[in-house]
Amino acid sequence: MTKTKNKGANGDFLPNLCNPQSVLLLVLVAELIALLLTLNASFLPLFSWDSLALYSFQIQWISLISALAICRMRPWLRTWTPVQAGLASYGVVIITTLIMSVVGQYLLQGFATGMYSRGQSFRLDGWQLFNNLITSAILAGITLRYLYLQQQLRNQQQAELHARIQALQSRIRPHFLFNSMNSIASLISSDPELAERVIEDLAELFRASLAEPTLIPLEREIILCRRYLEIEQLRLGNRLTVDWQVQIQSDDIKIPSLMLQPLVENAIFHGIEPMPKGGTVCIKISQAKNQLMIAITNPYPLAKKAPPQAQTPSQDRHNRMALDNIRHRLQVHYGNTARLSSSEEQGVFTTYIFCPLSK
Repeated sequence: MTKTKNKGANGDFLPNLCNPQSVLLLVLVAELIALLLTLNASFLPLFSWDSLALYSFQIQWISLISALAICRMRPWLRTWTPVQAGLASYGVVIITTLIMSVVGQYLLQGFATGMYSRGQSFRLDGWQLFNNLITSAILAGITLRYLYLQQQLRNQQQAELHARIQALQSRIRPHFLFNSMNSIASLISSDPELAERVIEDLAELFRASLAEPTLIPLEREIILCRRYLEIEQLRLGNRLTVDWQVQIQSDDIKIPSLMLQPLVENAIFHGIEPMPKGGTVCIKISQAKNQLMIAITNPYPLAKKAPPQAQTPSQDRHNRMALDNIRHRLQVHYGNTARLSSSEEQGVFTTYIFCPLSK
């Protein structure tokens, strides 16, 4: 019988407990638990700082060692069922508690009673050990359940976002496909070599749109964008002029795949195509310190600023969809360190992208 694997968006059963934020959270939670146990053992007027120190020492070590062990087990936890992964993580905490409780009793007896100097034998307090295990079992069950639910929610969100990105990335406007096929059909008899090249460019665009969303070299994205522009140039002719201004010092910069091409497609579809005389699409790419800056400028027909009934809602919707697509993908890859904005001024529409350099 085939087992259901524990696969989320990234296959993780629990959050990464070894990153700095998780470690800090574990330390704070462990200290709060130690404080709670100390208060439960004595009334507030008789609060014992010694007891707090002992609880803190033991609980902190149990938490950190368990977290480290679970981190080392992450590759295996990804491939196990939720029940197997949960029992394994729970067992790690219980075994760590057992070991640390025995070691703690040994150290306390040695230093508090002088067991080492008197040659006395170690006596294990079974009830204290049992009490530690019961307490650890309850707290570990609650904590692991909470962490598991948090990670599954994160996995679900990432999976939904990943699926949305793939769906949006795979979208190629039908009008572009039909126009490209018409251009190829007209070139087959007059210029078969050019028709073959256009087919290769179109195939490369489809291959990129169906590929896994990831970071790719900036140079590859520029080449893909140039291939798209070559196809559009056949249809628009002299109406389309492209001004490339690329000023980058590094050759290994990476950006999300299909980030430039949809914006250039927008510039042509909403700006150049509706204008009888066409215009110029300007693509500026530069870097400053640790930031990559992209600006895509195109003219737009001033008639779009006419009353609402004269506008084209479908075109505006397509424009917003493309911009939202890029904005979501930037959020996935860079978080809040990247931003996309746009401006309209005197018949010129400009899209700006600022994102950290990725190598």
